[in-house]
Amino acid sequence: MDERYMEKAIELAWLGRGYTYTNPLVGAVIVKENSLLATGYHPKYGEKHAEKMAIEKCESPEDICDATLYVTLEPCNHTGKQPPCTQMIIDSGISKVVIAQLDPNPVVAGKGKAYLEAQGIQVVSGILQEEAEDLNKHYNYFHRRQHPYIVLKQAVSLDGKLSVNPFQRTYLTGEETYKKVHEERQCYQAILTGSGTVLADNPTLLPETITDFPPVRIILDRSGQTLDFEKYHIFGEGAPVWVFTKTDSIANIPAHVHLIPNEHWTIPKVVDYLQQAGIQSVYVEGGSKIHDAFLAEGMFEEVISYISPKLIGGNGVPAFSSDRDVSATTPLVLQCVEAVGEDVRIVNKRGKKDVYRFDSGNRDCQTNPKSKSPY
Repeated sequence: MDERYMEKAIELAWLGRGYTYTNPLVGAVIVKENSLLATGYHPKYGEKHAEKMAIEKCESPEDICDATLYVTLEPCNHTGKQPPCTQMIIDSGISKVVIAQLDPNPVVAGKGKAYLEAQGIQVVSGILQEEAEDLNKHYNYFHRRQHPYIVLKQAVSLDGKLSVNPFQRTYLTGEETYKKVHEERQCYQAILTGSGTVLADNPTLLPETITDFPPVRIILDRSGQTLDFEKYHIFGEGAPVWVFTKTDSIANIPAHVHLIPNEHWTIPKVVDYLQQAGIQSVYVEGGSKIHDAFLAEGMFEEVISYISPKLIGGNGVPAFSSDRDVSATTPLVLQCVEAVGEDVRIVNKRGKKDVYRFDSGNRDCQTNPKSKSPY
């Protein structure tokens, strides 16, 4: 029975996808005498938490007295943009709280559970924990590792080429992949590329829908080749732009553009800066040299490849290439394969193998078959 109600809470949590910013996705349901009284979820950064939404939906205090709250993530015990959920739970008369996952954020980290128990509330944790953790993969990774979750995304021909030459954009994948990538961008807090991609492709790097907290667009441009704010689409308004470059002595910098100067930027230094800035996840849409730089440093968790049924051959630009010497391969673990129109999307991950799944038609390619995550 606990699993049944927690499944409902997890389903509700997904409703906030793309809108909670640095906050996690959370769902909650209140049950009494095997009857579902109320539901809630965290709809948007800064707005009421899932527990509060569910409690406020109960018609009278008598209804909620001695009820059980099912919540996907440990209730907070601190004051942020919202008051602590633990005190609200206690004041409501709820007598039991069932938690799927304890919160890895050190601000919470077991304090909510401990406070509820100290006040006489019965607390059970670990119900559908794996499914609940899938809600907030990037959030969990960031707070456990103090490091952004980095994904390298590429679109390549069947023979592993990115384009016909370094200075020309080559359209490889179809309309379905274009839409999929724009949806995918919404799941990350930063979209990163290199100066070569900006010069050749002139992208906007925006997601499908612009929310109140769109991903930061990041350019690695040590020499400042892209700093023509009128010429390149990426500098258009709609989301902040951070440029890691060697100088900030540029005139007429738009308000939403932030130049971050350093004579000797490296991938580890950039990633450390992003971690210090609180960026939990990064979607790297760079070219061959940027991807190879992340590979060389071992700074990535996943590689997402969109493979087009086209061949380039010859001296076309290969993926993950540079002039560095290599002596070994980097093993990956296949996570999922799915058809996206005429293209194929393949996700490979470093580390422990999850659940492999092949989906020939459905866009929902997941590492956990029970999850309702679209990615």
